[in-house]
Amino acid sequence: MSGWLPVAALLLLVFILGWRLGAAHATAARAELETTRAELSRRLNEVFALQELSFVLSESLQPQRIADQVASYLSRFSDTQGALVALAAEGGRGVRIAAASGTLAALRGREIPEDDPGLLARALGQEQLVLGESGPAGRPVVAADVTAGRVAVLPLRAHGVTVGALGAVDPLGGAFDPQALRLLSTVATHAAIVLSNARFFDLVRAGRDQWETTFNALAEGLAVVDDTGRIRRANRALATLVRASIPSLTGRPLAETLVGGSAELAELLAAARRGETASPLTQPSAKLDRLLRFTAAPMRGEGGAAWAVVLIDDVTEQAALEAQLIQSEKMAAVGQLVSGVAHELNNPLTSITGLAEFLLEQSTLSERDHDHLRVVRDQADRAGRIVRNLLTFARKGPADVAELDLNDIVQRTAMLMGYEVKLRDIKLETTLDPGVPAVLGDRYQIQQVVVNLVTNAIQAVQANPPDRPRHIGLVTAVEDGEVLLRVSDSGAGIPEQVVGQIFTPFFTTKAPGQGTGLGLSISYRILEGHGGSLAVQRAVEGGAVFVMRLPIRSPITPPRPSVARAAIVTEEHEIMTPAPRYDILLVDEDPAVRRMISVLLSGPTNVVATASDAAQAVAQIEERDFDVIIADARAPVSAGERLADHLLRRWPDLKERTIFLTADVRPETDAWLKGLACPYFLKPFRVGELKAATSKILRRRRLVGQ
Repeated sequence: MSGWLPVAALLLLVFILGWRLGAAHATAARAELETTRAELSRRLNEVFALQELSFVLSESLQPQRIADQVASYLSRFSDTQGALVALAAEGGRGVRIAAASGTLAALRGREIPEDDPGLLARALGQEQLVLGESGPAGRPVVAADVTAGRVAVLPLRAHGVTVGALGAVDPLGGAFDPQALRLLSTVATHAAIVLSNARFFDLVRAGRDQWETTFNALAEGLAVVDDTGRIRRANRALATLVRASIPSLTGRPLAETLVGGSAELAELLAAARRGETASPLTQPSAKLDRLLRFTAAPMRGEGGAAWAVVLIDDVTEQAALEAQLIQSEKMAAVGQLVSGVAHELNNPLTSITGLAEFLLEQSTLSERDHDHLRVVRDQADRAGRIVRNLLTFARKGPADVAELDLNDIVQRTAMLMGYEVKLRDIKLETTLDPGVPAVLGDRYQIQQVVVNLVTNAIQAVQANPPDRPRHIGLVTAVEDGEVLLRVSDSGAGIPEQVVGQIFTPFFTTKAPGQGTGLGLSISYRILEGHGGSLAVQRAVEGGAVFVMRLPIRSPITPPRPSVARAAIVTEEHEIMTPAPRYDILLVDEDPAVRRMISVLLSGPTNVVATASDAAQAVAQIEERDFDVIIADARAPVSAGERLADHLLRRWPDLKERTIFLTADVRPETDAWLKGLACPYFLKPFRVGELKAATSKILRRRRLVGQ
């Protein structure tokens, strides 16, 4: 019995110990189970929270809204006292704090440069987590002098690009445990991808908006054309050109819409679709009454199809300006030619006219001889008028400027030509706008233009068959700040192939002997000199319409009359008064001119000495004193110096007794002679004018006792 008790006691002890060990294991198991259950619950909460974050982030592609959602999520689930989301600035230099909460709320909206000493700027240059905590050196700087006890910053990187950074400070547990860092890393990964996608979306949208804006802002028409030649896209300029809405152009054939079908345009589009380089194509559009230029380039369309993008440029005005420029250049070239021709003709015409007048004054000639001389003089005058017409090309600007009433000029011209049109059974009608303002110009030149235009109209309608009316219309009006005159006729019109030549000098469609081809070209140059223009149009009912335009009160400065002109006005009828002997020096390279002037000025009181060039003239002036010097102003003395400049520089007192002559009718020569302030004459001149100017100088010398 006693032996059994110890065994029983031992068994009881083992039992008690076993029971206690079992209870301890059960308690440990239950504790571990609770821990596992709590961890699982936390993980599930994180998963649900991340799922919620994914849903929230997928709602928007706006970077600011994404940043706000991420910062709000961190505030709820990261158990930290502050959080922020920074977005990379434009150009990649520094960041902007887009969202911040808790102890970091003061940073919201701040711009953080890339050289900021804080952990946020440091993390931007790295690809991993940056941690900081308080130590002997103090609290770590988050950004912009804002500090915290513990800091965790992760760069937001996606597709190899840093789009910003995410940060959290001062976890409630005292330190960032692995679970908290894992959560921050997961959130950073999601946010980086979404922000990167948002940035790409913004780039695509900005590119699209920029392309749309450029597409519609172009002044030229632009169309995207598919492989069947139909418009898939059109810009605003093309819609305006076609006078249709942009949507209505979609699906319409480009060629049919613009030019009514064109094999050349179809080939241009085909070449562009093949990737070939083709020259621009210019074609008239009867449908739009415009001249269009097409340029095409290849592009890929839907499904990789070969499409083309076509630039449509309205070059109607450009073509008209180019034609006008060509015409102006032709006129300028003709002007240069005419200047030289007129120079050569003026000397012989001066001699012929002067000697004819001199001989007509002789009483010893028979009446028959006088008749012959009058024919010579009249024909020389006719040649002089032709030269003066030619000079219109070389001398720009009106001669005598005054305020003009265009209606009055038209009325007087109609009255002047009334008998002729009545004789030819032509109906001449005038429609005058009473509100037409005055213009400035040379009355005789403007009337010459009107007479030329009416004369051409008469010649055009007189050839009409009996069944076609003979009608000429003169209409004045005000348009675009200009006064205009339309001269229309019911003639046969101007052939299309010669329209570009009608203002060219000596060009005429009339039979030989019926026209010189100068009327329209002279009219063109006269109006150009007045700041106006002359153009031809096709009449709706047939015939031609010439449109003459003049600026309202055009600011044309009248040329200052030369001393000779003024002298002629006051001395035109002066008769040479007998006086003591006077010496006159005549300098001219043309022997006929020297002979003619010598004959005219020689007499009992006048002795005329002659010189054929500047050297002879200078030598004679050095030897003796002359009362009057009549000299060719442009005779060369040396390289770069003309006789007129040399005389007035070396002998300034000669200015009071020198008359200059010239056959050079260029505007710059005329301006140079005016600047010398001496009387001067342009060849051919009236003999009486030269006599009067000479008489004035001699009378002045006689009055002062010289």
